[in-house]
Amino acid sequence: MANRHSSRSAIIQTLYELDFNNFSEKNYLALLENNLNEFWPVIKDPEFSKNLLRGIMEHKEEIDKLIEKFAPEWPISKINLVDRNILRLGIYELLYADSQEVPAKVAINEAIELAKEFSGETSGRFVNGVLGSIYKNIDSLK
Repeated sequence: MANRHSSRSAIIQTLYELDFNNFSEKNYLALLENNLNEFWPVIKDPEFSKNLLRGIMEHKEEIDKLIEKFAPEWPISKINLVDRNILRLGIYELLYADSQEVPAKVAINEAIELAKEFSGETSGRFVNGVLGSIYKNIDSLK
């Protein structure tokens, strides 16, 4: 599902841009659409990307609280922008997305791969640790 991996990459790009600007951009779907058209023309299912981004934005506050809870040594403001947004995507897919469409292990593996691809040397382990802890507690979080 390379297309979905590309969709997730486009979402990370868009979330990064939004986060960099303190989420002041209100029309985040237009920003995503611009990024899809300009940088990701290979994506054949833009609705998958739009639905994921819409869900992340709707649950952003809840997701950020979970990041703070499951990465207590790292205040959310101290987590680098890329890792923070990869966690937002991973947590959304773990807790809010259709688990039939995206199984938990796929969500975690995709997030780890995005961290390895776009972030620092230890980011994959960090993302894996946070998402793994959330996965272990998933029944109490849903």
